[in-house]
Amino acid sequence: MIAQLTGLVGQVEADRCVIDVGGVGYLVLASTRTLSALPQGPEVARVLIETVVREDAILLYGFIDAAERSWFRLLTTVQGVGAKVALAILSTLPASELIAAIASGDKSGLTRAAGVGARLAQRIVTELRDKCDGMPGGGAPGVVMAGVKVTGNGGVMSDALLALSGLGFRRAEAQPVVARVMDRLDGGGDLDVIIRESLKELAR
Repeated sequence: MIAQLTGLVGQVEADRCVIDVGGVGYLVLASTRTLSALPQGPEVARVLIETVVREDAILLYGFIDAAERSWFRLLTTVQGVGAKVALAILSTLPASELIAAIASGDKSGLTRAAGVGARLAQRIVTELRDKCDGMPGGGAPGVVMAGVKVTGNGGVMSDALLALSGLGFRRAEAQPVVARVMDRLDGGGDLDVIIRESLKELAR
């Protein structure tokens, strides 16, 4: 199995590129995030590879970092999410938005990706909600995705910001959203409700 390729960047198209290693050109399928991060050819690039063997082909899927590859592997464990759909999701949603959409049950955010309908989005949310803890872009000490638990003791807003920070959101972008949510709830609402509503806004 091929796990990594280091070579000259060749032809780059909408969903694939060619990596020339010692005169052999490997066709690598990739997300737009990975393709946009590659240097201009013919410069050298390193691409992590997930090799998928089918009856009729051996396909190479490339990733600019281990985090994206981890998400690809997790997404493809969901029934109905093949490699092509997983790449479409990763092209549409960065890790922080992906975990926010899954955590908040934001199906509309997931359906922005080509090939993801409402039913498949619901399946992704259902099957992955409890598996996101510890994934890149989410999970952190003191934060639990299912039934949010926060160890902070500085009030509801402080705890909400701590939880969102653990999910990869910057305090500067999260604070006004949390403030709006709390204002909408008249300063009330349980912590998990505030976090869930804030995630919905941040995932848009």
